[in-house]
Amino acid sequence: MKKRIMEYFVFFVFVAFIGISFLIDFNFGQNMGRNFYIFAKDMVLILPPAFILIGLFDVWVSRKTVENSFGKKSGVMKYIYAIGLAATTVGGTFVAFPVANALYHKGAGYDSIITYVTAASLFMIPMSIMEASILGIKFTALRLGLSIPLIIISANILKFIFNKNNYKLPEVE
Repeated sequence: MKKRIMEYFVFFVFVAFIGISFLIDFNFGQNMGRNFYIFAKDMVLILPPAFILIGLFDVWVSRKTVENSFGKKSGVMKYIYAIGLAATTVGGTFVAFPVANALYHKGAGYDSIITYVTAASLFMIPMSIMEASILGIKFTALRLGLSIPLIIISANILKFIFNKNNYKLPEVE
């Protein structure tokens, strides 16, 4: 309970700081307020539809389907599925982590989840199209081509470490 009160207090101090900054024309606080507003507006627009889709995923997709596609026995295809899902995920890492949590609770392996989360920040289709138009298709293809093996190698290293230490993700309260 005390933690919750402290969180409200910190938020109140933050809001008060921004309000006072606008009153006394403190540029740093005004910029913080504007940036917070932009961030909060983006979250309000992105997260509700994403959480609805994640909820539908949780209800409509069976555990067996996820285990077959992203589980321990799915072979190399789990990396292709994880990267494909990440490339089509809208909202970047704001949405990637809740999706990764849903995958974990449906039986996906650590390597699939790590591949998905990492690829979600690297393989967004709109970002890659914009990057190719600015920096060129060769650069984008090289970046994506070099990223794939590094993602898979790092995911397997982390999976090995997690399994060696019998790591389990903590349960949500």
